[in-house]
Amino acid sequence: MHVDAAYAGSAFVCPEFQHYMKGIELADSFNFNPHKWMLVNFDCSAMWIKNSAELVEAFNVDPLYLRHDKQGLVPDYRHWQIPLGRRFRALKLWFVLRLYGVEGVRAHIRLQVKQAKEFEDLMAKDERFEIAVPVRMGLVCLRLKGPNELSEKLLRRINDSGKIYVTPSKLRETFVIRFCVCASRTNSEDILYSWNVIKEYADEILAESTTNQDKK
Repeated sequence: MHVDAAYAGSAFVCPEFQHYMKGIELADSFNFNPHKWMLVNFDCSAMWIKNSAELVEAFNVDPLYLRHDKQGLVPDYRHWQIPLGRRFRALKLWFVLRLYGVEGVRAHIRLQVKQAKEFEDLMAKDERFEIAVPVRMGLVCLRLKGPNELSEKLLRRINDSGKIYVTPSKLRETFVIRFCVCASRTNSEDILYSWNVIKEYADEILAESTTNQDKK
């Protein structure tokens, strides 16, 4: 079993989020992307695997011209992936940890979780919107009340504007818009700006919907 904690995995540096890892000991592998929420430049993915031998068996490449006298003494990562070489991504992760320390990274995560809650509070005051799932970290899943078409139009209108960028998802058959706090310099003014952008285009779409209904 593989656990893909692409965005949320960074939050597990904070003790208050570690209960979401209950049962992780049953996983065969775990991956997260420090470049998404841990202040590391793109791209950087960290993966842990329980049994590296299985990975080596799958990717092993051992022609004569690649053999050397140190084989078996240290992990040979060309057997862990498709390409033979890899960039030194670990270095930029090391620099972040060296610069911020554990407490600095935790402070960053906690601030952005707080900012997500700020966004949630703004949205909760507008009865036209609903929160699709409880906000637990830095991700807010929202939608306009009514048919999926309204939220789909809203997402397109927001992204076409170029002012902010949001992503789509579906919970069962319900279309939702994902607003994610992850930029390293996000502040409360950015949260308010983003909400005003979303609200502006929601006003337009709902006005258009009302006009179309009146014509019918």
